[in-house]
Amino acid sequence: PANYWSIGNSGYWILFAKVNRISVHGGTIDARGAGYWSCRRKGGHCPQGARSISFSWCSNVLLNGLTSFNSQNMHVTVHHSSNVRIQNIRIRAPSGSPNTDGIHVQSSSGVTISGGTIATGDDCVALSQGSRNIWIERVNCGPGHEISIGSLGDYANEEGVQNVTVTSSVFTKTQNGVRIKTWARPSRGFVRNVVFRNLIMNNVENPVIIDQNYCPNGRGCPRQSSGVKISGVTFANIKGTSRTPIAMKLDCSGSNHCTGLRLQDITLLYMRRSSASYCRNAHGRASGVMVPRNCM
Repeated sequence: PANYWSIGNSGYWILFAKVNRISVHGGTIDARGAGYWSCRRKGGHCPQGARSISFSWCSNVLLNGLTSFNSQNMHVTVHHSSNVRIQNIRIRAPSGSPNTDGIHVQSSSGVTISGGTIATGDDCVALSQGSRNIWIERVNCGPGHEISIGSLGDYANEEGVQNVTVTSSVFTKTQNGVRIKTWARPSRGFVRNVVFRNLIMNNVENPVIIDQNYCPNGRGCPRQSSGVKISGVTFANIKGTSRTPIAMKLDCSGSNHCTGLRLQDITLLYMRRSSASYCRNAHGRASGVMVPRNCM
């Protein structure tokens, strides 16, 4: 819709709620979000913004071959749902468009994302609290932010994230590659049993990053230590180029150190030379070729 107010206050454009066994095949939707983004940038009186297509409290979902352009807010969201397959999806919004995540998953289990191209102004894929048993493969990400777990720990009683695999994907000119981010606040949350493997980084600013001091814009951060416990995370067979000298940053919580990290066969170059790594409160082991060097 040309008038962003027409859907902006609803929070959703297309919403499937409490549906079992639904299939959506093909099609193109264009939310024409430019007017809404302009309102946001100017700090005017704007609606909350609509997500283009959403599945809430659904089960046995197939979303195949959809093309989504210029969502006001997130393009595809999956909340409180199970057994969801998202295949061969194409998502695009300008790099400067705010909060236009490609796919956002929260409080859901058994979600598979396979095949597609995502280029937005925010995360290609974001896994928020309560995401379990997630499989992501063959995604071309970029431009945009990253494939991300988090941000987590914004609230004390959040659910954890577990059993996640991201594999066989390519990142091009993104702000980050694969990232786990948590607020530096008390929390009962956790991240465990995660595998990032067989990934290509093309001129990525931060290819491998754990950030437990996440604080966008430096506002509203209480200068505390993150309560989110990170354990059992593997980074394996990750190759490519970094846009910054530090290609791997594992910045873990001072009160809840990262444990059981595994690094295997990583080659990330900066300006055709070896890159650097940074570790704090990170514990684990490394094997195979390591560029940058293991800093744990």
